[in-house]
Order: sequence, then structure tokens, then C-alpha cells
Amino acid sequence: MTSSIKMDHNNIEKELGAPAATPFAQTYFHGTKADLKVGDLIEVGYSSNYGQQKNARYIFLTATLDAAIWGAELATGPGRERIYLVEPTGEIEDDPDLTDKKFPGNPTKSYRSKHPFRVVGEVTAWQGHPIEQLNAMKAHLEKLKEQGINSLND
Repeated sequence: MTSSIKMDHNNIEKELGAPAATPFAQTYFHGTKADLKVGDLIEVGYSSNYGQQKNARYIFLTATLDAAIWGAELATGPGRERIYLVEPTGEIEDDPDLTDKKFPGNPTKSYRSKHPFRVVGEVTAWQGHPIEQLNAMKAHLEKLKEQGINSLND
């Protein structure tokens, strides 16, 4: 049985032209309002989902569904909130806005990268935060914006 799994894994790698995920690979999520398909790449250089919507220098992913839900709920622009399963194509690093400043040790498992993420699936059944909690977060972010704090690593 092990050899057939390995063979299937190798066939997937040949078809995609890149290493395929293994059953024990870390799962990563990306919350957004962008309408993407499996195989699409999420790349830097496009308008950010947040803040001042400048061309993003980094793209973000998380290993927790809760953080991805926040990403989807707080994303600006048209479209419905979506959460994608993604795999990084290059190095990732801790998101300094969440780890160094607010949550030492990265308990939110939030990361950033300058390398694309490949969409490998979509989480279609998830529950958003209670409206009171969402409104409180939006008010907090608006207060930071008024104070000139818009980092998101822009």
C-alpha cells in the first residue's frame, strides 16, 4: 500500500509540475473576498484586501481557521467572504503585526510571504464571528486608522 501512495503522490507532482501536498503537511488558510479557483496563485503586487488597499508587498496566510475567518470578514471590496486552503510556493515568516507586537510566540499562527500561494481548495462551511464581536473589531481597526496605524506590513 505504501508504494501505491508514493506512486500516486509522484504522479500528482508530475501533473502539477510542483511538489504535491502530503497527508501530513501543514494546512494553511487565506481569508478574502476574491473569487478564486483551485490552481490559482495569490501573489504580491495586487491591491490589498485591507488598510489603504495599496499594492501589497506581502500576502498573508494562517494555520488557524479562526484567523482566516477574520481575514474574510475584514476584507474590503465586493464579493462574498471566502476562505481558501492554500500552499506556499516559497518561504513564509511570522507576521510581525500579530506576533511581535500583539501576540509573542505566534499563537494565531499568522504568516506572510513575498512568494505566491497556490489555492488547493475552499472551506465552504464555516461560521463567522458574532456580529457584536465583528463590529467591535471593525471599530478597533477604525480607531487605529485614525491614529495613523495602518501597517499590515504595507
